[in-house]
Amino acid sequence: MGSGQMLIGTLSRESGLSIDAIRFYEKQRLLQSPRRSEGGFRLFGEEELSALRFIKSAQELGFSLEEIRELLSLRSDAARACPKMQGLLEAKLASVEEKISSLQAIRSELKTALRKCEVVLTKPASSSPTGCPVLDGISGGKRRKEKG
Repeated sequence: MGSGQMLIGTLSRESGLSIDAIRFYEKQRLLQSPRRSEGGFRLFGEEELSALRFIKSAQELGFSLEEIRELLSLRSDAARACPKMQGLLEAKLASVEEKISSLQAIRSELKTALRKCEVVLTKPASSSPTGCPVLDGISGGKRRKEKG
């Protein structure tokens, strides 16, 4: 094996990705087809390692594989990279903001449901309504009014 060439196991260790993930990225054409040794083993170099680290970082930022494919093409086109990247980042940020808003609404609903449980569980067993008001609400049943 020549200098700077590594087998998939070494590439896996160096990139922090599983062998299956590397094979998946190859099949998705996020990596160029590797060179082969005389024995038929795939040989990877620093370029593939760099691409895998890039893919991993981009995924951690929430980019999809399709978006990562576009980002990889931008790496080789410096002239249009910054303006295009700005647009992608703005779109990704808007998506994250929307998810945060949605999660905050879910959080609020969960807190409300938890308070309902706490109210029911603090009442004596004889005065507790039958059933769970949260389950009733989730199933679309009548929402019980809580007595103060």
